[in-house]
Amino acid sequence: MSNAVTPSAAASRPSVKPPLWLLAELTYACPLQCPYCSNPMEIAAIKQELDTSHWFRVMQQARRMGATQLGFSGGEPLIRRDLEQLIAEARRLGYYTNLITSGVGMDEQRIKAFKEAGLDHIQVSFQASSEELNNFIAGTDAFEHKMHMARLVKQYGYPMVLCFVLHRKNEHQIREILDLAVALEADYVELATTQYYGWAFHNREQLLPTREQLVNAEKVAKEYQDKMKGRMKIYYVIPDYYEIRPKRCMDGWGSVFLTIAPDGTALPCHAARQLPGLSFPNVRDHDIDWIWSESPAFNRFRGLDWMKEPCRSCPEKEKDLGGCRCQAYMLTGDAANADPVCDKSPHHHVVTERIEHVNRLAGTREFEAKPLVFRNMKNSRKIAGSSVLSNARETAESE
Repeated sequence: MSNAVTPSAAASRPSVKPPLWLLAELTYACPLQCPYCSNPMEIAAIKQELDTSHWFRVMQQARRMGATQLGFSGGEPLIRRDLEQLIAEARRLGYYTNLITSGVGMDEQRIKAFKEAGLDHIQVSFQASSEELNNFIAGTDAFEHKMHMARLVKQYGYPMVLCFVLHRKNEHQIREILDLAVALEADYVELATTQYYGWAFHNREQLLPTREQLVNAEKVAKEYQDKMKGRMKIYYVIPDYYEIRPKRCMDGWGSVFLTIAPDGTALPCHAARQLPGLSFPNVRDHDIDWIWSESPAFNRFRGLDWMKEPCRSCPEKEKDLGGCRCQAYMLTGDAANADPVCDKSPHHHVVTERIEHVNRLAGTREFEAKPLVFRNMKNSRKIAGSSVLSNARETAESE
């Protein structure tokens, strides 16, 4: 099993369209400790955040290339004291801007300042519908503050956009979650099924929902979609592991989305820095045009020529583009393999066996009591200094 990702000398370079969506991960610092966070587990070792002038240059270069949407994310972007400056510059450049936040660190004064700076959109995340479970998953007493912030977002004329990350610990609350969204007069609700990267992959056994939970969640989501039609848009996606065909990850590697990590590393998706053999460029050293169009890392999985079998001869390859490269690596050890979610993949058993394991043991005292590893700097330092990450990947295929 190869762990290396090496460029194919014979691969022809496909035409490259400019990025449309820029995700600015401003910081990995966060007051919450969500065990499903997609940030890398090595966050404690990632230092030297870009300063304001660096971010200005990134936004300017990406906008010149044609990027139109800009998301401010993290960690928790509210921790950055220059956030208002960044928003104002984004407005000056003509971006449509979206703040993706837990709401912790926000108050009415800051919401006013964001409005004055020209912010278009605020998405507030919740961990559950009840205060007790929300605060347990978040690792801090945040529920009441989130409620207050959500109401203020609505009061100040922003679209009310709520995000609930679903997993086994809160999937039973889906009806209450949607009732909460209705009570808060949400315009959009994202029932964001946990994606198993970063901390979520480490906690996968505790977070994967059961089939019974998914059947109920899908039924309730459809009920509310019908009931709230024309008043509230509800987005619900079945977890990858329960599908038989992979999603077109990020709408294609290096096709639409450009992520800039807090230290300036440029990525085709937020999880890609884990892939071995790829040296992702940094905006401190290269401009966005070269990174997007010329860098070997961004061209590695563009187009179709990089594909191995069964993807290479699959009639659906242009639909899903082979699925997720990070998921392929985490579950098979080779990022060029077919995404194991696909039932045509020779590694599909890795996914089905994991699902069967969860469904067989769910509800047993020992299984449910297994502790979550919460996302914080202490745990990051501990994990980064051990072999847990490599062991998790090595054992994924054998389980």
